[in-house]
Order: sequence, then C-alpha cells, then structure tokens
Amino acid sequence: MKRPLLPVLFLALGLLALTGCSTFTSRSKEKPVAFNALSTADQSRLENKVINVGDTTDMVYIALGWPDEKQQSTTAAGQTTTWIYNRYWQEYQGEAYGGYRRQVVRDPKTGKSSVYLEPVSRPIYSNRKQPIMRIVFADGKVTQIEQAKS
Repeated sequence: MKRPLLPVLFLALGLLALTGCSTFTSRSKEKPVAFNALSTADQSRLENKVINVGDTTDMVYIALGWPDEKQQSTTAAGQTTTWIYNRYWQEYQGEAYGGYRRQVVRDPKTGKSSVYLEPVSRPIYSNRKQPIMRIVFADGKVTQIEQAKS
C-alpha cells in the first residue's frame, strides 16, 4: 500500500521552518524577562539593531543574535569579552582547467562521426570573511563598539 508523500513533505517543510533562522521576534521571546524590562524606546532601538555603550549581553543578543566569534581578554583593569560579527562572501578567482572532454558529433548528411576535444574548466572561488562589528563587554555591559565603515 502506498502512503501519500505530500503530507510527509509538508510536515518536513513545517518542521524546517520552525527551526529556521533567528529573528528579532524569536530572540525577544527567548529572553522575555530582559526584553519586557526595557522601555519602549529601548525595545524599538534594539529592533532597529542599534547598540549603545552600557547595554547588557541580553540586549545585544536580542538586537543582533549570537556573534560569529567570541574572544576573552585579560587586562590590568580586569577581564573583557569581545563579540565579533562577520560578513561572509565568496570571491571569484578565475578558472581552473582540468583537461579535455571528448565530443562525438555525427554529420546527418554523410553519416560520418567526428571527434572534437573541448577544454573543461571550473570556476574557482575563495571564501572571504570581514569583521563588521566588535562589541567589548566588561562586567556584562558594553564598554566599546567598533564598526566597519560602509
């Protein structure tokens, strides 16, 4: 007996959508105590992804999500944690040639076949990464914000 595939496909797509990407709304629901304690002006600011010195780690998480990297530093003033947000892209580097592909072409008039060698190539891309924002925390509060210029 065949089972219908369509309901299973819709269920799989629904589950995939529920586990999808992190949004401002989902992050604010993850941290309801921190989010509801904020003023409406701060809530609006975080929704627009604006971070200020003095914000907490929860506030930065709600606005921007988890960082791509975290670094710990120890200085004379104490320990700091740096959250780093990166931009990722692929950069075209050229073509790599990997030999030849044989093409057999038959002439419809004469019925004779001819063999042609065609070069085979593939594009080469390198993965690139650029830090676009670094946020330094001391004692759970933002003390420094570094942003790349657009």
